[in-house]
Amino acid sequence: MASRRAVAVLRPASNAYGLRRECAQRVQFSTRTLTSRASQPRKLAQQPQQFVRLASSAASKEELGKTGLYELHSKYGAKFVPFGGYYMPVQYSDQSIIESHTWTREKASLFDVGHMVQHNFSGPGAEAFLERITPAGIAALPERQSTLSTLLHPETGGIVDDTVITRLPGKFYVVTNAGCREKDTAYLTEQLESWKSEQPDQPVEWKILDGQGLIALQGPLSADILARVLENKSVDDLKTLYFGQCVAVTIKGTDAEVLVSRAGYTGEDGFEISIPSYATEAITQFLLDSAKDELRFAGLGARDTLRLEAGMCLYGHDLDDTTTPVEAALSWIIGKDRRAKGGFHGDSVILQQLKKKSEGGGVSRRRIGLVVEGAPAREGAEIVNEAGEKIGNITSGCPSPTLKKNISMGYIKDGMHKAGTEVDVVVRGKKRKAVVTKMPFVAAKYFKQATTAKA
Repeated sequence: MASRRAVAVLRPASNAYGLRRECAQRVQFSTRTLTSRASQPRKLAQQPQQFVRLASSAASKEELGKTGLYELHSKYGAKFVPFGGYYMPVQYSDQSIIESHTWTREKASLFDVGHMVQHNFSGPGAEAFLERITPAGIAALPERQSTLSTLLHPETGGIVDDTVITRLPGKFYVVTNAGCREKDTAYLTEQLESWKSEQPDQPVEWKILDGQGLIALQGPLSADILARVLENKSVDDLKTLYFGQCVAVTIKGTDAEVLVSRAGYTGEDGFEISIPSYATEAITQFLLDSAKDELRFAGLGARDTLRLEAGMCLYGHDLDDTTTPVEAALSWIIGKDRRAKGGFHGDSVILQQLKKKSEGGGVSRRRIGLVVEGAPAREGAEIVNEAGEKIGNITSGCPSPTLKKNISMGYIKDGMHKAGTEVDVVVRGKKRKAVVTKMPFVAAKYFKQATTAKA
């Protein structure tokens, strides 16, 4: 049974995703009344106006931020490390990283991703603005549907950050990386200023949802676990919610509406749940209490091994400002109409890279996966050919708990990127045999709508 505290959450004073971004990230907190079937109404004391500092991964120990679940992590025995400008749990006292990884693959785990930055873009120019700064086919994106994309540099087409963009009624919900917070803020500010001067009749409103909670429920049991804590109508919505889609639902016994997206970073079926700040801890505790034998917290350690098995990139390692989507094997994020018409930052570079070599196209390097013999090859290790010449480098690597093999991701000279190509990786001064391997390393288990074969 869920704890009394877990279901005693607060009624929002406004739309759950409508916090306002003001000058210097100023946030006005309002009084909210507790309404729950499990307790008597009470009120939060009104808090004074506060300024929210933008955190960065380079912040000192004194400057590190805390997500809304910091105290709950401590209660569950979390070991914290600095990450993306926050104190983030890397693992918990009840499980090793490998045990947590395996638990996620077999049952379900709950990850705190509240350090990531959640935005809303709205207004008459929002769609066109997002199509300028990303290669996504946003005009064709259905309502309540998400797409993975990248923010791009204007001239080079280099990746500023990777992002997920969701069309909601009247706005776009965008999630970006915590470690790129300050860079992305500067970039978006500059891009919006340029847009305003060039398109004054197409205004765009940008809101950062400071303090908004975000958790990821991942694993084969995640749908069953989530269904237990939803109101009956919301359970029906969940049955037809497919990978890449989202829906606003209500948590059982509360008045809290949350945005549930069928998505994740592990390759498993799962959900990312955006929660109003006042209800984040209570709803997270409610989930944990509702599935004590099936659901556990998981930290950054397991998240990294899971995402690498799933062939997912980590910005700052596998992606950076000098890398284009084509080099990163992310050409699939470029919308079909965008390939024909362009109109996005770096289009002259990226569209040329998409062309055949006979037409002057192509790239000099490509992102690939590797299975490495012997010691694991980690970030910075060189990939070499038979003659010992450097032909690439490793950007991520670890022993795979699922495959019991050493897996890595990196960039290799074009022409050497085909699956089955044998190369060497230099690990601690010694050459290790490696084979270029298709990704994901572990087959994805996303809940997708079945496609009907044509006769």
